[in-house]
Amino acid sequence: MSDSKLAGQFFDAAIGLLQRVRDEESASITAAGSAIADTVEAGGRLFAYGAGHSSLAAQDVVYRAGGLALMNLLTVPGTTGVDVMPATLGSALERVDGLASAVLDSSPATSGDVLVIISLSGRNALPVEMAQNARALGLTVIGVTSVAYAEQTRSRHVSGGFLRDHCDIVLDSKIAIGDAELTAPGIEAPFAPASTVVTSAIMQAMLAAAAEQLVARGIEPPLLRSANVDGGHDWNGRVMTEYRERIFYRH
Repeated sequence: MSDSKLAGQFFDAAIGLLQRVRDEESASITAAGSAIADTVEAGGRLFAYGAGHSSLAAQDVVYRAGGLALMNLLTVPGTTGVDVMPATLGSALERVDGLASAVLDSSPATSGDVLVIISLSGRNALPVEMAQNARALGLTVIGVTSVAYAEQTRSRHVSGGFLRDHCDIVLDSKIAIGDAELTAPGIEAPFAPASTVVTSAIMQAMLAAAAEQLVARGIEPPLLRSANVDGGHDWNGRVMTEYRERIFYRH
């Protein structure tokens, strides 16, 4: 059997997007890494939020081998994944005004912390309101989004603004509107989304930049090791004990 032409095309598309992000967003990724390093050094806390499939990239940096132990998931009930029934409810909740402020007010996030908000379109009420309120509380907001949506679609937030309009630092994933890289004869809808691949790569690159900054300042990054390698469990126990006041997924 010959190799799949469409599978190869998807890899090519994903690689092309990753190269674009690497070349065009390097300064912003470095700036985001510096903001995270500043917060770690100052004793602050780190949070990541995403709705729907954007939550996958947020979850990917929380409590994982090779990741910063201080990264916490900020959750909005019903929007974090497709486990809510019906799944369409999650999309509906992203358009509800007031939900983000209620979640922030009841969260441990406070002035001086960093919040990374991931939203592909950046047009729904939830991520926009989350960014607005987080900045009002004194948090540094890093937005990971596709700027193309802000240039070619209309906002669903009452302000008329997009996520990118309410962030201290914006990382553009370069994903085209519709989030599908391939078309083919006989297939009516475009398919093969690459936003998860690219957004997850942006998140990991940002944290790598943060680790680089911390080391340059003489600070050992509080990283987790795999619990499936010898010594990993003990290592993680020490890190979590040392930083327990800034880690909320244990409580």
